[in-house]
Amino acid sequence: MNTDRRSFLVSASRLALAGALPIAARADSSQLGPSTLPEGTLESARLAVLPGKVSLIKKTWRPPNFETPVEYFRHAFTPNDAFFVRYHLAQIPEVSAQTWQLRIGGDALDKAQTLTLAQLRGEFEPVEINAVCMCSGNRRGLFVPHVPGVEWGYGAMGNARWKGARLKDVLGRAGVQKSAVEIAFDGADGPVLDKTPDFVKSLPIWKAMDENTLLAYEMNGEPLPHWNGYPVRVVVPGWTATYWMKHLTSIQALSAPFKGFWMSTAYRIPKGIFPVVDRFLTQETETNTPITEMVVNSLILTPTSGSQLRAGDTPEVAGVAWDGGAGIVSVDVSPDGGQSWHAAELGDDLGRFSWRQWRYRVPAVRPGSMEIMARATNRVGSSQTAQLLPNPAGYHHNVMQRVSVTVS
Repeated sequence: MNTDRRSFLVSASRLALAGALPIAARADSSQLGPSTLPEGTLESARLAVLPGKVSLIKKTWRPPNFETPVEYFRHAFTPNDAFFVRYHLAQIPEVSAQTWQLRIGGDALDKAQTLTLAQLRGEFEPVEINAVCMCSGNRRGLFVPHVPGVEWGYGAMGNARWKGARLKDVLGRAGVQKSAVEIAFDGADGPVLDKTPDFVKSLPIWKAMDENTLLAYEMNGEPLPHWNGYPVRVVVPGWTATYWMKHLTSIQALSAPFKGFWMSTAYRIPKGIFPVVDRFLTQETETNTPITEMVVNSLILTPTSGSQLRAGDTPEVAGVAWDGGAGIVSVDVSPDGGQSWHAAELGDDLGRFSWRQWRYRVPAVRPGSMEIMARATNRVGSSQTAQLLPNPAGYHHNVMQRVSVTVS
């Protein structure tokens, strides 16, 4: 994208955040999220347009948080212009590809270095990985009782092809010392108030050096969209998007655990209640630990709750399933609220970090009500839960979804 076009988008984005861009007419509530969202959430929701995006579900203006309508998840890969937008800080920068630089330093690095975008693209092996990017709080609005935070429905996620350089290759050139325990990241976005903590995250050294962790500059074959981290973002396949730093500007190799609000206080879960494999040991306490990998989950896309079916029809139930990288091996569908389960047909395997499409054709239906459920299972035997696992921040909601339809 040329500089004039990018300048226009950023200028327009500032108008959008000030509320000056038009908001689409209020959509039907079924387009804005599930009916079980907290009181007032659907009533205040609108479809709104950010520059370069289609109409998304506006959650907040400052910072901009916009959810993807679930119909876009029928694609194997979520279109760039429909991909969800998530920020913690309201000062969204204008970043020029020509002047962008990545600073690499820290006390556990042999020699500080600086990279340009041309160097990142031209001097390191390009790698492309299919992976789900999902906000840690996706489905937070479905928690009962409700918990504070952005009340996301199902759409704070997307699946994409990410292309970039391996982080371990970049760190290898700079010379990471054996004393390194974490790698910290900062981006160009910033807080409006001085007292607001900058959004800085870290990864354990073993995850930073994983061959799948990328410094991505392309998304679905195109440069990253402005709202999804242009010109470079961190991609951590299998882990929730809190670590996927956007508008990356600096990397620090650290010999001690990073102590900052977004690591020590935020994005933490009670220790031992979730079936996760990847542990962030240098950041663990006796009672809690940072959120890491995504848990196994699925989403029913067809039919939608409230749909009307005709007796004798053989409706198709379809959706997507994903996890933290073990890979989905089965999805079972129940057309009768969990009394019986039937194996769904899985779509193409696009890689263990990608979601997997699935479908099941229900036999001829009879008049009455139907409650459809789906249950995904991954390669290590983890399945979705039947009961919510409560936690203060509303993370890891993977309760089996229920879709109610009427047959007449």
